[in-house]
Amino acid sequence: MAGNTEPLPPRAKLAVTAGKAAAAVSRAAGRGSGSVIGGKVALRLDPDLLAKLAQNLDVVLVSATNGKTTTTRLIAEALRAAGPVVSNALGANMPAGITAALAGSGDARYGVIEVDEKYLAAVARDVTPKAIALLNLSRDQLDRAAETRMLAERWREGLSGSKAVIVANADDPLVVWAASSSPNVVWVAAGQEWKDDAWSCPACGGVMQRPGDDWFCGECGFRRPTPSWALSGDHVLDPHGSAWPIRLQLPGRANKANATTSAAVAAAFGVPPQTALERMYSVTAVAGRYDVVSFQGREIRLLLAKNPAGWLETFSLIDGPPAPVILSVNARGADGTDTSWLWDVDYSRLAGHPICVIGDRKLDLAVRLEVAGVDFQVCENAAEAVRQCPPGRIEAIANYTAFQDLRRIVGN
Repeated sequence: MAGNTEPLPPRAKLAVTAGKAAAAVSRAAGRGSGSVIGGKVALRLDPDLLAKLAQNLDVVLVSATNGKTTTTRLIAEALRAAGPVVSNALGANMPAGITAALAGSGDARYGVIEVDEKYLAAVARDVTPKAIALLNLSRDQLDRAAETRMLAERWREGLSGSKAVIVANADDPLVVWAASSSPNVVWVAAGQEWKDDAWSCPACGGVMQRPGDDWFCGECGFRRPTPSWALSGDHVLDPHGSAWPIRLQLPGRANKANATTSAAVAAAFGVPPQTALERMYSVTAVAGRYDVVSFQGREIRLLLAKNPAGWLETFSLIDGPPAPVILSVNARGADGTDTSWLWDVDYSRLAGHPICVIGDRKLDLAVRLEVAGVDFQVCENAAEAVRQCPPGRIEAIANYTAFQDLRRIVGN
């Protein structure tokens, strides 16, 4: 276990100090938290800084297309039962942001780190994690992200022979293919509602067979492994067959699945499921996700959905009709500029909801809703949308930068 306090060499100390100074200047200038620019400056001065900062920590890496920020937060809360934790809780999940987070580790024993799926293998090489949680892979940011099969292959190659405990979702064939190159895998039955990126076998390209919750390739024999942990209704089933109740303040089945994976990770560090799950109850929101705010005298719940799989999960947890819904979509650099993914989302699930559409790409979304046969109205901004919504708590669903815009507007 980590826990020694080997001091940083002088160059690393200088890099940390310079990074913190750059971050402070960025914050003073109103340019956000400064974590990314701070990390970039630090890494420029010491390219090996990430590895040096991680050397005194037991590190958990969390990667996926969806759910990694929430799962990172749940794991961090669970591991705090065993000691101090440092984490990139706000989701800065590329090397610069991770470096900035670990630079403030202080006396932490554990590092719980969210990692962008494209950077997982590189970060794993640097920080030598004790555990890696792999949740799911699906299409996202089509203009710049690798095709999902290519990402799975990158994970598979990067994690081959890893000494880390890999805690992986047995219900996602792409994740199973990626994790199968590792010698120490803990399989979790976390579920997979979105299946449209996993109909072909990642091993041979054959068509996957999906009877019930099972899956297998009839051509090469690649199949779902037997899980040792499972989500069963409102309980986590551990490897001994014991059922532990999940009590979360976060909504939806997807978060119960995140809690199940988090409990399996915590167990790898000696934290019992009951203790881990009890600590997760304290999490009420994650970087603004699921926050309920008051704006113009109305209650608004803020929900993030960045890609088709995320939108599908979000539709399953909103209040039923006639709850009013605001949809907001941007296509800025951080979102990916290609909005063709809108056509992969089943917006007919919103039938019966009064819908207001805002965001930079509101007209793209309006066309998609028109084709789906869903009633809606286009509004110029959030304030107008809230005024147009009928009574009831408003469910506001937005992709990444649109979500940040909403938080700034309605959270003040």
